[in-house]
Formats: sequence, C-alpha cells, structure tokens
Amino acid sequence: MRLFAAVLPPEDVADEIAAEVARLRQLPGAGRLRWTGRPGWHFTLAFYGEVDDGVVPGLSDRLARAARRAAPFTLAVAGGGHFGQGRALWAGARGDVEQLRLLADRAEAAARKAGVPMGEHRRYKAHLTLARSRDAVDVRPYVDLLREFTGRSWSVTDVALMRSELPRSGVRGEQPRYEVVDRWALAGAG
Repeated sequence: MRLFAAVLPPEDVADEIAAEVARLRQLPGAGRLRWTGRPGWHFTLAFYGEVDDGVVPGLSDRLARAARRAAPFTLAVAGGGHFGQGRALWAGARGDVEQLRLLADRAEAAARKAGVPMGEHRRYKAHLTLARSRDAVDVRPYVDLLREFTGRSWSVTDVALMRSELPRSGVRGEQPRYEVVDRWALAGAG
C-alpha cells in the first residue's frame, strides 16, 4: 500500500480552501496547472511510500502511540508558496505550526521504528498542495493572492493514516484516490 500520515482539515475549512482555489483558477494561465481536488487537501506529516502489508500493523501501533503523546492544537490554512520553480503551488499553515512539526517528526520516527525505510530526514515544511505542473510555471500571481488568504482556525484532534492510489487510466486530469486507513485521537481529544 502507498501510505502517508496526515492532518485533514474539517469540511468547513475545506469549503474555504475550495473558495480560494476557485479564485486562483480565475487567474490567466490557471489551465497550465493541475489543480488538486478536495480529497487531496491535507497536511502530510510523513510520506511512507509503498509499505508492505506485514509492516502496517506495527506502523499503526506506533502512530497510535505518537498520537497519544500529542495534545490537540490550533491550526489554520493561511498564506502559500511554491516548490520547484512553480511545479507545486501550496497553501501554508498558521497557528501551532511547531506542534504540527513535532507531530510530523513523531510520524516519521514511528515509521522508522516500524521498519519503513524513510531515506534522508528533511526539515518539515507545513503545506497543503493546491496545484502541480510538469513544467516550470510562474506562480507569483497565485502566491501573491494566497498571501491574503487566512482560513478559520480549528482544533487538530487526530492524525490519519492515509492510502493513496495513483491514477492508472492515463486520462488527463485524473486525480489520485485517497482513503483513510485509520485515525487516532490526540491525547485529551474527544
């Protein structure tokens, strides 16, 4: 299974993101970007890649422990930026971003302890991908508009183990499919 750990925004926050994406898509050249659909809006904590079925129970146990070690925290989708010369456009985060970063470190450590090869550790950058491009795109107008965006704050109360399935049909615009494998409440949540 192709897996990752994530924090998922609640539906009303996803509604705000949808409104902002609709505004961004009105800009000239927006058709050059492949816009991420609503099911793909999440803050990835750790990307695990293809994980052997036999490793998933251990990974799940360790993610559950990581969740129990974290208290709920406040987050908002705000601002934005890009990676790779405009190849990925993203919205950022405000609020208890250090808590999000700590949860990401714990999600990565959980995988390493469960035997998932993680490669080189990189400093966590909180982002929610809005669009991608195969080619370099000048995304400055999009980033400028995103600077003005701040969604409402919400309390992050859980962490999700997600499964993603890449498009296989070859149909232009087909999106990956995402499925929640499991969710664990943060300590003191609900």
